[in-house]
Amino acid sequence: MTEQTIQLELDDSGLSPALPVPSNPRDQVQDVPYRPVGFRDDDLPTALERCATWLRQAQEWLGEPVDVLAVHLDYDDRKGSPYYDVKLLCNEEDLAGVPIAMRNQKDD
Repeated sequence: MTEQTIQLELDDSGLSPALPVPSNPRDQVQDVPYRPVGFRDDDLPTALERCATWLRQAQEWLGEPVDVLAVHLDYDDRKGSPYYDVKLLCNEEDLAGVPIAMRNQKDD
């Protein structure tokens, strides 16, 4: 059995530079295994809408469904912080673009 090496272009945090970024400055892709992609807002439906929009964009970019392990809802009642924090726990290989690289390698 031979092992194949896949070349990935990643930024300093291990993500593909082509990965769609959440559109609101309050939202972010965090840095842990099964990376939480967080969407923070004082209005829950707005946070969920941004979450859904990003997930659609990421799946379109990836060319397949993003592996989401869990959806987590948390609250932050500190003054000046957005109240709702919706997180998608996503497979870091998907966020790095591994499925894209594997398809590209097959096409070569």
